[in-house]
Amino acid sequence: MSHSTTPGRPAQTRRSPEPIFWALFGAGGMLSALIAPMLAFITGIAVPLAFLLPADAMSYRNMLALAQNPIGKALLLAVVAFFFWHAAHRIFHSLHDLGIQAGNGARVVFYGSAFVATLVAGAALMLIGF
Repeated sequence: MSHSTTPGRPAQTRRSPEPIFWALFGAGGMLSALIAPMLAFITGIAVPLAFLLPADAMSYRNMLALAQNPIGKALLLAVVAFFFWHAAHRIFHSLHDLGIQAGNGARVVFYGSAFVATLVAGAALMLIGF
C-alpha cells in the first residue's frame, strides 16, 4: 500500500494500538488502587463482622438485584473488565523486566485473554437477566 505525500508533509504511518492498552491499564490501575481495598474491606471485614454494614448486605437476594440492575451490571462489568486489562498489561510489561523478550505472540496471548475474559464476564452478566 503506498501513501501519497504532499510536499512538506511526511508520509502517513500506521498508528500503534498501544495508547488504547495504556488507557485500559490506567483505568484498571485506578480501580485497583481505589476500589479494590474497599472491596476487600467490605467483603472481608465489614459484612462478615456486621461492622458498619448489615449482615445481609451481601445476601444472594441483594447481589442478584445488583447484577440484574442495568447500572449495577455496567459497574460490575467495568470493575471486572478493567481489572483483567490492568493485569494483562502489567504481566506483559513485567516480562520485559524479567529479561524475557515478549513479542507479538505474547501480546496476543495476554491482551487476547483479557478480551475473552471481558466477553465471558459480559455474557455471564447478560445470562443473569434483568
